Amino acid sequence: MGRLFWKFFVCILLAQLAATVGIGGAVWLKNRNQQAEQTDIDTSPPAEMAINSAAATLEFGGANALKRMLENMDRRRVYAVNDAGRELLGRIVSDAMLRESRALLRDEERRRVVRHVYDPQGNRYLLFLPSSERMRGYDKERSLLGINDRDVRMFMNREGMPGGQPPPRWEQPGQPNRTGQGGPGGQMNPGGAPSAELRGPPGGDMRGPMGPRFQPLTPWVPLVAAVLASLLFSFLLAWYFSRPIQALRQAFDAAAGGDLSPRFVNATGKRGTELNDLGRDFDRMTARLRSLIDGQTRLLHDVSHELRSPLARLQAAIGLAHQQPDKMAASMERVERESVRMDKLVGELLTLARLEAGAIKASQEEISMADLIDQIADDARFEATSQQRSVTQHGEADVIVIGQTDLLGRAIENVVRNAIKHSPEGGEVQLQVQTLPGAQRLSIRVLDRGPGVAPADLDTIFQPFFRSSNASTEGHGLGLAIAQHVIEAHGGVIRASNREGGGLCVEIILPVKPI
Repeated sequence: MGRLFWKFFVCILLAQLAATVGIGGAVWLKNRNQQAEQTDIDTSPPAEMAINSAAATLEFGGANALKRMLENMDRRRVYAVNDAGRELLGRIVSDAMLRESRALLRDEERRRVVRHVYDPQGNRYLLFLPSSERMRGYDKERSLLGINDRDVRMFMNREGMPGGQPPPRWEQPGQPNRTGQGGPGGQMNPGGAPSAELRGPPGGDMRGPMGPRFQPLTPWVPLVAAVLASLLFSFLLAWYFSRPIQALRQAFDAAAGGDLSPRFVNATGKRGTELNDLGRDFDRMTARLRSLIDGQTRLLHDVSHELRSPLARLQAAIGLAHQQPDKMAASMERVERESVRMDKLVGELLTLARLEAGAIKASQEEISMADLIDQIADDARFEATSQQRSVTQHGEADVIVIGQTDLLGRAIENVVRNAIKHSPEGGEVQLQVQTLPGAQRLSIRVLDRGPGVAPADLDTIFQPFFRSSNASTEGHGLGLAIAQHVIEAHGGVIRASNREGGGLCVEIILPVKPI
């Protein structure tokens, strides 16, 4: 894993941690503010019973009696607030709690859980029970009684209670509790008013000690989980992004070292991402470069091979002239013939190189194809007659092609001369010309009765220095390669196919000027 991986990893991790801290902090602050403002007054039936008990104690026994009762209670200690806003036991009461309590007084359905009560001295107290006092002291009592979570769950399952909550059990005033005493701690409230206190897990809308209200999840747990998840996903994302870049880098290094074989796709597979598309484009580029380099290497090899024979014949002719001065004329004639052949080869090579490099551009002039093909046919007949062959022309080409006359004429002439060269003695070369129906295109077909080409070589005969295994004539194999480049420069296509009964058919299709 290189530096790029760790850069991706750190950046993604910091981004995820920042998002986690930001969002989590915002949610935490919002919940904290909501919890600070929310009092959640207990409105359950046990709360109503506790309020009624406290109200009776305050009304008949006074504030001191209520205070002693509340001090002896482990849980469900009712709040008693006078008109001055002071709580009887000195507990802090927020303004929001007072507002909610007074709001419940105006609620006809739930006003029974909040009451205004006067003591014997005429002082008014507001009685209510916050939810925070709901389960106060429950765990202590449960441990003293030897009750654990398993016992509670077994009891709930036996009773078939929904939600897995135990049935409520209320201790009536004056009746003995599980300790054998009456009231809270076995005492009676002053004034003869017995106290009522909830024993055991509550029912109704209250939730047991195993519930989420009494076992809140520590904030470190989600924080640690978020950090671990961020580490995992940062690692995966960094690996996902850095892997194709690393593979692309290795492909560049290999290409710089001369190895142009495809590497990226083999290293990363076929995932459809932009980086993989870039890697596949790089593989195509290296494949094209490798093809061009191989072609140039093969071209140099073929050129050296083609030049070796005439140079050897030149040296032989010169040596013969030195050894036999009486044969000087014949030797000079041989030297001239080989020089012309090499000049032609070099000229064709230069033309092909310029065509491949795009240095030769077809000019935009109107070419009368009827005149051009007639001229090519006449020249071909003259050459074929001296070789005991014939050339016949079929069809007319009264159309105009936009291009360069000398280049296009040379391309078509190369195809015709190639057919004459490979035709047997006494054979006929046909030049068929026609305008294709329904399209502005001209078809020129050159047919011979030569040996033809192997089917596997039909696509390669237009490569430089191609020699068919059936060929028995001399040549450099550049004529068809030049013809292909010229035809394609004029917007046309050239293709070859074998004829039935033997021979080759080369077809040229050119776009014509609309009438």
